[in-house]
Amino acid sequence: MLQDIISYISTLDPSIIYLVLFFFGFIENVFPPSPSDVVLVIGSTLVAKSTIGFLPILFLTSVASALGFVFMYYIGKNFGDKVIRSGRLKFIKPGTLEKTDVWFLKYGYNLILVNRFLPGTRAVISFFTGVHNLKPGKTFLYAAVSSFIWNALLIFVGYLLGNNIDLIDKYLSAYSNIVLFIIIAIIIYFMIKHFRKKKTADENIQ
Repeated sequence: MLQDIISYISTLDPSIIYLVLFFFGFIENVFPPSPSDVVLVIGSTLVAKSTIGFLPILFLTSVASALGFVFMYYIGKNFGDKVIRSGRLKFIKPGTLEKTDVWFLKYGYNLILVNRFLPGTRAVISFFTGVHNLKPGKTFLYAAVSSFIWNALLIFVGYLLGNNIDLIDKYLSAYSNIVLFIIIAIIIYFMIKHFRKKKTADENIQ
C-alpha cells in the first residue's frame, strides 16, 4: 500500500509535491497532530529517484515551518492577553505568569531552537513566544534554524532508507513517545515541587 502511494506521488509534477510538503511544513506548528514528519520522509524518498531535490525540499519545508511558527506567535501575541492574562483561567495566577515572563524572556529563544525536536509541544511553544512578546524577526530566524536541522536529518534518513517508511514511522513514533514521557515527567516534578512549597508556606503562616 505504502509503496503504491510513493509510486503515485513520484508521477506527480514536482511543483505539486513541493506545494504539499510546504503545506505540511506550515501546518505542523498550527496543528501538531499532523503527520508532517512522515510526509516529509515519504517525500524525501523521491530524492533518490531524482523527482525532487534535497535542497529545495529542505529550504521549502524549513521556511514553511518557520512561517507556521510565526503564525502561532502572532496568535499568541494578539489573543494571549485575552486568554492568559485576563484572569479567565483561574488556575493561572498573576504571580505565576510574571515568573514565566521572566523565565520565557530568558530562555525563550533557546526553546525555539529545540522546538522542532519536541513533538506535541510545537504549537504551545510558538503560541507562548507571542504571549511573552519575543522579537518576531529573531523568532522566525530561530524557528527556521531549528526546522532546518531537524528537516535535514529527516530528509537524509528518508533518502538513505528509501521506501522503508514503516520502519521510519516506527522510530519516529517511539521518539515522540519518549520525548512526551520526559516532558510530562518534568511537568509533574515541578507541579509537585510547587505544591510542596505552597503547603510549607501555608503551614508556616499557621
